[in-house]
Amino acid sequence: MSFHDVRFPTAISRNAQGGPERRTDVVALGSGYEERNSRWADSRRSYNAGYGVKSLDDLHRIIAFFEERRGRLHAFRWRDPMDWKSCAPNVLPTPLDQVIGSGDGMTATFQLHKIYGSAFAPWARDIKKPVADTVRVAVAGVECNVEADFAVDTSTGVVTFLAGHIPAVGQSVTAGFEFDVPVRFDTDRLEINLSGFTSGAIPNIPIVEVRL
Repeated sequence: MSFHDVRFPTAISRNAQGGPERRTDVVALGSGYEERNSRWADSRRSYNAGYGVKSLDDLHRIIAFFEERRGRLHAFRWRDPMDWKSCAPNVLPTPLDQVIGSGDGMTATFQLHKIYGSAFAPWARDIKKPVADTVRVAVAGVECNVEADFAVDTSTGVVTFLAGHIPAVGQSVTAGFEFDVPVRFDTDRLEINLSGFTSGAIPNIPIVEVRL
């Protein structure tokens, strides 16, 4: 699947509307009880970028971005204005934000992920598109040095410890980071009416998360 490692204009996505979606089957039984089954193991996010369009210049940028992506053909990065850090939105990431694994003395690679929830049924979301130069990693609570101790693949979200720095048995591996969502346009056609735009109409520009 083709992926362009470029981010949708952040100034426009900041005002977009959208969020996570899950797919659940609910069957009502004759007794009045329900049976519920989750069809998706992971949620999928979708957005409408039209809510972020505030000017004709914004429309011009979106048209250029849409054409370069060839509509739905190529995926790209998206900054989710509600969920883009390993921590709360109003604080900076720290290397202790998320537990991403435990050392065994041999494993050198760890996938970045973010945990949602805590006590009942926490869900781990793999982070495949971390933002370059924002990933901080710690082993046993001690921050590591990027390039000297580990490397990060920003196209997969995999942290690789270098020789001589592989976490020992029982050592907790934690990380903090900013991240983007891999998405694509969910349409091959943009309908833009300038007369409607000047009177307050919002163009529909659907964006949907892709699995990588």
